[in-house]
Amino acid sequence: MQGLSASDSSSEKLNPSHQNIGAVQMRIKNANSHHDRHSQSKSMILSENMKVKEPVSKIPQVVEKEGYLLKAKIAEGGKKLRKNWSTSWIVLAGGKIEFYKESKQPALANLKAGYKPEWVDLCGANIEWTTEKSSRKNVFQITTISGNEFLLQSDIDFIILDWFHAIKNAIDRLPKQQSCTPRNLEFKLQRSSSSELLSSLSTESKEPKSEHRKSLIFRLNYSASDTNDRNRVKSRLKKFINRRPSLKTLQEKGLIKDQVFGSHLHLVCEHENSTVPLFVKRCIEAVEKRGLDVDGIYRVSGNLATIQKLRFVVNQEEKLNLDDSQWEDIHVVTGALKMFFRELPEPLFPYCFFEQFLEAIKNPDSNTQVKSIRRLVQKLPRPNRDTMKILFEHLKKIAAKESVNLMTTQSLGIVFGPTLLRPEKETGNMAVHMLYQNQIVELMLSEYNKIFSSEED
Repeated sequence: MQGLSASDSSSEKLNPSHQNIGAVQMRIKNANSHHDRHSQSKSMILSENMKVKEPVSKIPQVVEKEGYLLKAKIAEGGKKLRKNWSTSWIVLAGGKIEFYKESKQPALANLKAGYKPEWVDLCGANIEWTTEKSSRKNVFQITTISGNEFLLQSDIDFIILDWFHAIKNAIDRLPKQQSCTPRNLEFKLQRSSSSELLSSLSTESKEPKSEHRKSLIFRLNYSASDTNDRNRVKSRLKKFINRRPSLKTLQEKGLIKDQVFGSHLHLVCEHENSTVPLFVKRCIEAVEKRGLDVDGIYRVSGNLATIQKLRFVVNQEEKLNLDDSQWEDIHVVTGALKMFFRELPEPLFPYCFFEQFLEAIKNPDSNTQVKSIRRLVQKLPRPNRDTMKILFEHLKKIAAKESVNLMTTQSLGIVFGPTLLRPEKETGNMAVHMLYQNQIVELMLSEYNKIFSSEED
């Protein structure tokens, strides 16, 4: 017991020093524990921020709309690209649009971890209809904050309209451009230390995002440069139009020759110093030489490409030989002749005579019809009258062979009526006019000798 009391007393003597050491240790421990609590609070903030991101990536994206559309990417990062339309399977989900070549690819993409389709972030994007960027109908444009531009199109009105409203609604639901989350924020959360994270979060919450300022400045500069380019092109075009020589000057220099097709009849005759165009004479000669017995002559159409080629040769005043092998199809010659009369700015029967010819054919007495039309023909300008006479004489020869070529006066009236005789302004009586037009041509063929005779009434 004495030993025990001695040891107790000795320990009691040592207690003051031990107590002092214990107090120091407690203070140090308390200081460390305060630092630990601060570190713990930081790590809690970090873990809380990290936990905010984790569920977002795991939530499956709900597909709002998907289907086939025509797509063209016309700019990337503000740099213009060559427009190339292609059919894409488009998926709208999770505030973005993904582009696939086929409808099966989205399912395959979920199985392949490394597969990344082309996609568009709709956060801060702009969508609008456009008619300037494409000649196609039903085209709208999506412009992202990074300067990418896409065109989407469909010929079916309700399909493209549904897509436009679906994408616009998706954009409206997303944060505006100023509050769009930067793409590298999740990377910062994973890689930064807790102190760097706190400072970056506080900085980003107070200061505007520099990358958005840059993208906004870039878009403004891009649109300004685009406007300047357009104004520059317009200015150059105006200067070019003002400096270009007149048609008369070009004709005097021989750079532009007088056209045969599409010119007024009297101008063609004046240029050739005749009252009947030379081209009309040559066509008639070629048809009478090798086409009178052809089935459906003037009714059957020739090859349009070859007719246009013949038209070009005639307009260029090149040496024309209708016996050449390239014009061996007589329907090409007859097609070109009909085109010549059809393209006259004023038809062979002048506009001012149209109603008078109609009144003449409406008369129930056949003799009065002939006399009235004969008087009208004699009043026509010389080029019109002479060309009309040689043409109807030719058509009369065609009708004389109707047993072979099956072209009666009635058939020729149907073919040439609307071509030679038409009103200056079409009205609602087109069917009635066409009937009278055909009857006038048919009567003038049947009574050719009386109408075009040189004897006076």
